[in-house]
Amino acid sequence: MNKKIGYALLLIAGLAAPLVVYPVFMMKMLCFALFACAFNLLIGYTGLLSFGHAAFLGGAGYVTGYVIRDLGVGPELGLLAGTAFAALIGLVMGWLAIRRQGIYFTMITLALSQMIYFLWLQAPFTGGEDGLQGVPRGRLLGVLDLASDLTLYYVVFAIFLFGFWLIHRTIHSPFGQVLKAIKENEPRTISLGYDVERFKLLAFVLSGALAGLAGSTKVLVLGFETLTDAHWSMSGLVVLMTLVGGLGTVLGPILGTFLIVLLENKLGEIGALLASGTGVAWFGTLGESVTIVTGFIFIVCVLLFRRGIVGEVIARWPSRRAE
Repeated sequence: MNKKIGYALLLIAGLAAPLVVYPVFMMKMLCFALFACAFNLLIGYTGLLSFGHAAFLGGAGYVTGYVIRDLGVGPELGLLAGTAFAALIGLVMGWLAIRRQGIYFTMITLALSQMIYFLWLQAPFTGGEDGLQGVPRGRLLGVLDLASDLTLYYVVFAIFLFGFWLIHRTIHSPFGQVLKAIKENEPRTISLGYDVERFKLLAFVLSGALAGLAGSTKVLVLGFETLTDAHWSMSGLVVLMTLVGGLGTVLGPILGTFLIVLLENKLGEIGALLASGTGVAWFGTLGESVTIVTGFIFIVCVLLFRRGIVGEVIARWPSRRAE
């Protein structure tokens, strides 16, 4: 019952958020939150650390932007095209990577992701380092005008809720229980007769597709796609989001995303405010030191609370732990 109340409060907060916070900023947060939840499905419940998830986020964004801007189709088909492309990449990358374990799996996903990054760098329609610009929002199903930030926010919120529901349903299904068994003891899971590689591949494809859905939605919100989303550093950033919030928890990646994105967006403003108020120019460099601050947060998280924020709360709350 308490869990249902918590989800209801989150739903109410999400519905009311654009009335008090800039809608575009909230939509960006929701896209990254879905991205982190998709990544958490793979590492938190299957035990597979991928450093290639930026390929899904950026690849889906480029495909969606190209389909909407250059082919002139509606946003709904653009979202489907980007998500399908991410699922296809996930199928290929997963088929190649799941044959290895541990650091070898991680390095294969990183190498394949960087190959795709250089593909986007050289492709003629991506704009190279300038990025793919001028992606129109259009009309959803030919009826709903997405030019309004408020209208688009509720569409993005609905997409996020769908992705979150799908992940929640997956991890609480028999399929999800097998994934947890693979993470805890893979040899024993094999001895019980499960085709472990098939389950890993399905989890990888589903995680990649949802990450692609986040990337497709993001390009629809911002109207452009750049190489930043496809770079390996984005894969590292989603690892940080997940670890800070709580690895293997349902709400942890969402909380971690909000903290990291808020830090990245507001640190520069705080530095500029301090510089103008004190006359010390050094404060103005705070905005350029985001990676240093996030790196420090990562070190503190690993050393002091390895379960993440939500994980530590659950561990110290007996009734929640029992549930």
